[in-house]
Amino acid sequence: MTLGADPGSPAPLDVSEIAERYRTLSAAVGEVVVGQEEAVRLAFLTLLCSGHSLIEGVPGLAKTLLVQTLSRALDVRFGRVQFTPDLMPSDIIGTSILDAGAGDMRFRRGPLFTDLLLADEINRASAKTQAALLEAMQERAATVDGTRHELGPHFAVFATQNPVEHEGTYPLPEAELDRFLFKIVMDYPSEGEERGLLARHHAGLPGEAGLAPVLGGDDLARVREVVRRVIVGDEIVAYVSSLVRATRDDVHFALGASPRAGLMLLRAAKANAAVEGRDYVLPEDVQEMFLAALRHRVVLDPAAEVEGLTADEALSRTLRSVTVPR
Repeated sequence: MTLGADPGSPAPLDVSEIAERYRTLSAAVGEVVVGQEEAVRLAFLTLLCSGHSLIEGVPGLAKTLLVQTLSRALDVRFGRVQFTPDLMPSDIIGTSILDAGAGDMRFRRGPLFTDLLLADEINRASAKTQAALLEAMQERAATVDGTRHELGPHFAVFATQNPVEHEGTYPLPEAELDRFLFKIVMDYPSEGEERGLLARHHAGLPGEAGLAPVLGGDDLARVREVVRRVIVGDEIVAYVSSLVRATRDDVHFALGASPRAGLMLLRAAKANAAVEGRDYVLPEDVQEMFLAALRHRVVLDPAAEVEGLTADEALSRTLRSVTVPR
C-alpha cells in the first residue's frame, strides 16, 4: 500500500520499497561491519524513529565503525566526541567567543552540531557533561547564553559504553537512559564471520570510505513519514500498555518501565513493520522490539541480581506472562 504525501512533495514511498531499501542498506553496511546484523537493524530503526541509541559492547566490536558506516550509507554528517572525566559541556556544545572584528560575542559551534553524533564511552564523563546532551536529545536544540540553537532534522546520538570496565566511570542516570530508544548489545561474531572479517582485512578490501550512499537525507525524511503513518490497531495499543505495566508489577524489578517506554516501544514496532514491508503492526513487531526498547529502562531488584538474573531474562519472563492478542 502506498502512503500519501502532501501535494507538491516528492512521490510517496511504498512500504515494500522501504523494505527493499533496508535490505540494500543492510547488505552495504554488512560489507564493512561483519557479523552484527541485529545491531545494524536496530541502528537503522533508531533513525527511522528519530531516536537515539546506547550501544554496549567490549572494545573492538566495531561500535564506532557501525555509526560511521551508517552515516556514509545515508549520506549524512558524522561527528565523534571521546568522553573523558575532564570533558566539559562547552567541549560538546560549543562556546561564545569574542569576535574582535565585529566587537561582540560570536557562538562557535561544537561537535554536537552534526547529524549522527557518536558519544564514545559516554559513561566516562561526569553527570554535568552527560547532561549537556539531554536538551539536544529531547528537543534537537542547544541553548547557550540564553540563545537557542537548532540542530538538524537528522540529529541522532549513538552513545557507547563498555560493559566490563567500570573503573573511572559514572553510571548513566535513569532520566538519561530513558531518552534512548534502544540499548543495542553487540557481541562477538561467530567463528565463520570472524574468519570472513580477517579474510577481508587481509585482502585489503575497501572499508566505509569506499561505501556509496544508499539513502539520502531527503529519503530518510520521507521514510520517517511512512513510519509515522503505519497503522496500529487498538489491540496492539492494549498489548503494549499491558507489557509496560507488567514490568511495574513484576517482583524482579525495583523500577519498572515508564510511560515513555511504551511510546518508544510502539514507535519501534511501527518502524519494524515498515522495514518488513507492512503498513500495519503485528504483535510480533512488538515482541521483536521489546528487549532492545526496555532493557535499559528497568532496574532489577537486588534479590533478582543475587539470583544471577539479567534484565533480558527478567523481561523475557514478563513478555511470556502477557497474553498475546489474536
